[in-house]
Amino acid sequence: MRTQVGIVGAGPAGLLLSHLLARAGIESVVLESRSRDHVERRVRAGVLEHPTVELLREVGLGGRMDREGLPHDGVSLRFAGEDHRIDFADLVGRGIVVYGQQEVVKDLIAARLADGGDLRFEVSDVTVDGVEADPVLGFVRDGRREELHCDVIVGCDGFHGITRPVVAPEVADRQYPFAWLGILAKAAPLHHELVYAHHEDVFALYSMRSPEVTRLYLQVPPDTDAADWSDARIWDELHRRLGTEINEGPLIEKGVTGMRSFVAEPMRRGWLFLAGDAAHIVPPTGAKGMNLAIADVRVLAEALESFLRRGDERGIDAYSDTCLRRVWRAEHFSWWMTSMLHVFPDADAFQNRLQLSQLRYTVSSRAAATSLAENYVGLPHGSV
Repeated sequence: MRTQVGIVGAGPAGLLLSHLLARAGIESVVLESRSRDHVERRVRAGVLEHPTVELLREVGLGGRMDREGLPHDGVSLRFAGEDHRIDFADLVGRGIVVYGQQEVVKDLIAARLADGGDLRFEVSDVTVDGVEADPVLGFVRDGRREELHCDVIVGCDGFHGITRPVVAPEVADRQYPFAWLGILAKAAPLHHELVYAHHEDVFALYSMRSPEVTRLYLQVPPDTDAADWSDARIWDELHRRLGTEINEGPLIEKGVTGMRSFVAEPMRRGWLFLAGDAAHIVPPTGAKGMNLAIADVRVLAEALESFLRRGDERGIDAYSDTCLRRVWRAEHFSWWMTSMLHVFPDADAFQNRLQLSQLRYTVSSRAAATSLAENYVGLPHGSV
């Protein structure tokens, strides 16, 4: 079998890349180890930056997002018992849309299948060979070993995937001394926008996924077992940390997410390219993970079109450097938000005072608030 672009991973990055390539008349095959049902149900990020929203609309994927997504024109920073709203619309004239990653994935799968896209779920034993000269993806499907020869392979298979070790990049890695205990609750949100709460001894986040479902997070130690947290304990701690009215309801999901910053450089080896979480991870505080993946594949799709249609290699040669500029900007913003809002286990009174000073400055200075708003809603693609 042969295709132009072999894509490993059917998350937002891999599926959107396949969609963008198809619009340019370029063939691709997407390989995914999980079932379609699993991929469409796994809950991940929910904040779409303004450039992401505009791109999805531009390529015909914005219909359901515009009907069901929740537009937000700001967020609140809560500390010292008070809310301080960062007004995106006033500061930068743009906003975000809350629309779950699984919903983006559903829209992408539906669009690819409607266009005759080649999506192969539940494959196993995927291998990558010949990336310097003759790229080949090997895999097992329905008990039979197959090979897919490609002009280019793209690894969109996440942090634990098989493609990054083949690239063997240098990595920068920082793990934070805390995690997030996240819940989905069948409870109507009482707040229209996200609330980031810096409590005197720990952090919490109030979010939502729909008019009927609330998404909430608690800062916890990194070795936390979600099973040790009863529903009652979770709600009690959320009330304490948020210090604001919240609506309780049955828990739909409960899990612990580690916090780390990770960047792999370069994002290419030969004819193998990395995109999304395969190349970089950000702590979720800045809501950048899925948006970075989408920015990667937008750059890569344009570069591959120039190469595969016209033989122009300038875009693919610049791909890694182009994406990494945006990646490092997002890494810094996510680190800054994380450091400002969380309570570090070894923090002393000096560090705690610095955090409060930064929070007060951010909400009282229009320049500081504008910087937060500009980064949160997303810098225009190609501007970093």
